[in-house]
Amino acid sequence: MNHTNRLGCLTGTGFFAAFVTAVVLAGVAFASGGQMFSSGALNDQPGESIGGVNSHAQISECKACHTAPWERETMADRCLACHTNIAKQMLSVAELHGAIVQKSPSLACRDCHKDHRGSAAPLTDLGEHDFPHEALGFSLNGHRLKVTREPFDCADCHGTDVTTFASDSCQSCHREMDIAYAQLHLLTFGADCLACHDGVDRYGEDFNHNAFAFQLAGAHAVAPCSSCHLNARAIADLQSAPQDCFSCHQGDDPHAGAYGTDCAACHSPQAWEPADFDHNLSAFKLEGEHTEAACEECHVNNVYKGTPADCYSCHREDDEHGGRFGTQCEACHNPSDWENASFDHNRTNFPLTGGHSGAACEQCHGLGTFEGLSTGCAGCHGDPSFHAGAFGANCEACHSSAAWSPAQFNLSHPEPRVDEEGSGIFHGGASCRQCHPSTVYESTCTACHEGNNFEDEGGEGEHGGDDDDD
Repeated sequence: MNHTNRLGCLTGTGFFAAFVTAVVLAGVAFASGGQMFSSGALNDQPGESIGGVNSHAQISECKACHTAPWERETMADRCLACHTNIAKQMLSVAELHGAIVQKSPSLACRDCHKDHRGSAAPLTDLGEHDFPHEALGFSLNGHRLKVTREPFDCADCHGTDVTTFASDSCQSCHREMDIAYAQLHLLTFGADCLACHDGVDRYGEDFNHNAFAFQLAGAHAVAPCSSCHLNARAIADLQSAPQDCFSCHQGDDPHAGAYGTDCAACHSPQAWEPADFDHNLSAFKLEGEHTEAACEECHVNNVYKGTPADCYSCHREDDEHGGRFGTQCEACHNPSDWENASFDHNRTNFPLTGGHSGAACEQCHGLGTFEGLSTGCAGCHGDPSFHAGAFGANCEACHSSAAWSPAQFNLSHPEPRVDEEGSGIFHGGASCRQCHPSTVYESTCTACHEGNNFEDEGGEGEHGGDDDDD
């Protein structure tokens, strides 16, 4: 019985044929420089020089990148040995490649960076891999769907090379959404959209200006952005916009700087007019009836700068004294009530003392005459008839302002005398009428002592025997 060998390939002839085939293939591979294992030409686009090599096409040995199956080193290790800057990035999650490693630890370099596809083929091809786009500073959260409600594709913004960005991608897409707004925005802020936008729509319709130090209120809430952010081309330009009123509104200042630059002291964001000026911020504070006065009463024809702050400049026409008391109205008047004046007579050359301090003004200024009045007593009090002019006009020699009487007679008068027994006061105990029974004050000793002879121990009279007049 003849048995057929079903495993004829394991015969000696079969082993020999396999050996010959392997030798032939190895010879061909060696002769062709390994081209039989290559899927295509290496990329020859020049890039950063690494060890004198500017492109993958300049690498002559396959083992410079490829490793044998039995080697512990991987192809990724060979990549990082040359691309040391990428190796450094992978150590930080804040860097692009570090974020990729954190998100997809199993992802290898060749999964995104493919070669042997031709000399001009791009080296970066993400394929179906989820790329951490926010690590590049632009989130895709707001760019999930296009205007047509179709998902975005990398080529929509990057074209055929994901390492580049088509600068007109934003414009072409947003013009389809709102061509008028897109054109105005382009003219206002320029074409470098990425200088301000990061994909999360931070400055879109939901932008809340009130979350910042300068909150928009009143008329500011409807003002166009360019009013305050003129020629802004980047976030730094937006943030550097001045936040004081005067920087934006100095061209609208009708005061020409007369009130300084703190516009908010009078104006509010609700409207430039009407304004509420706090006069107490100025050198002339409003008190009493001044607080109710209309602005134009002092600031005629809207003239504010140089307005006089003294009373007389405004109240000259109200001066019922006709200038007789000078121009310092505040010496008597106060802002609360013009009529409630309090004149300090002690500021004059005739201070009021004694009975004068309670006298009504009209007692001395009866005819409204204040200037040129005499300060002498006789000017008001005259000369009493019983003086008969004997004492002249120097009333204060006997009288004081405390009261008209009693008076102290201070003119020259004979000294009082005492008799030898120490009694009998002469002159000092006598009343004026004893010697001056009438209004006659001119008198002599003999008018009272006629026939009397006061003799001293020496036999001489009081005045040496003479009866002369006082």
